[in-house]
Amino acid sequence: MPFDPIIIFIGFAAFFMLLGQGVFTVRQQQAAILERFGKFQGVKMPGLHFKLPLVDKISGRVSMKIQQLDVRVETKTKDNVFVRLNVSVQFRIVPDLIYDAFYKLENPTEQITAYVFDVVRAEVPKLKLDDVFERKDDIAVAILRELEDAMNDYGYGIVKALVTDIDPNEEVKIAMNYINASERKKLAAEYEGEAERIKIVAKARAEAESKRLQGQGIADQRREIARGLEESVEVLNRVGIGSQEASALIVVTQHYDTLQSLGEHANSNLILLPNTPSAGADMLTQMVTSFAASQKLGESKKVLELKKSE
Repeated sequence: MPFDPIIIFIGFAAFFMLLGQGVFTVRQQQAAILERFGKFQGVKMPGLHFKLPLVDKISGRVSMKIQQLDVRVETKTKDNVFVRLNVSVQFRIVPDLIYDAFYKLENPTEQITAYVFDVVRAEVPKLKLDDVFERKDDIAVAILRELEDAMNDYGYGIVKALVTDIDPNEEVKIAMNYINASERKKLAAEYEGEAERIKIVAKARAEAESKRLQGQGIADQRREIARGLEESVEVLNRVGIGSQEASALIVVTQHYDTLQSLGEHANSNLILLPNTPSAGADMLTQMVTSFAASQKLGESKKVLELKKSE
């Protein structure tokens, strides 16, 4: 009995269709869950695999890559400042726990998000805003520890947890910037005041040194003038001029030298008081009398001190 070509064609088509349903591949970094009549049959890793057509079924595929979930949490700090934290959680399916990851947990991202909210809202209210910035790594460690304990039972391993951003209220940020600017201005004012103090001290020391040197110069000048006067008197005594006349001559000479010095400057104003020709001698007599009186007073004080000491 000859075969009908149509039946043969249909047979071959059904055979290849069943063969196509019995062969499947799994891509790299993936795993396929195989079921037989609704019951778990096994996990197929990357490569070419076979299954019984109409009996076995691939119920799902899971990714073995590291995945990242970004969670944004808003909470309040210990000093009553509302702050938003961005938390990034990196997780993956544990290769030996693919069955648990596929069958035990319906939505892993929602579960991770819930744990992140719970940890952040438990840790941040214990800290002040400044401490939140300083201890963000401690918050990340607490999130990682909590997620590891919870998600390992569901076949998921937590690779890393990071607090990527801390964003307080805009008004709080403005206030923080203002406080920081004020602190810097205060520090700058302190440095400026210290610099001004150093300048004043240095200037005072320079002025003191200048006065000391100026006084030393005046003392040296007067010493040399006295020495010159002494020499002048001795020279005049050698030519028969007495000490009083010599002193009067020197005073008059200095008087005219002074007038000459004043006349050398065009803008100098000189006022000459009326005096007699004997004014120089009178001035010298008064000076000698004053010196003699001072000398006697000094000698009287020395005598009194000696009597007291005896």
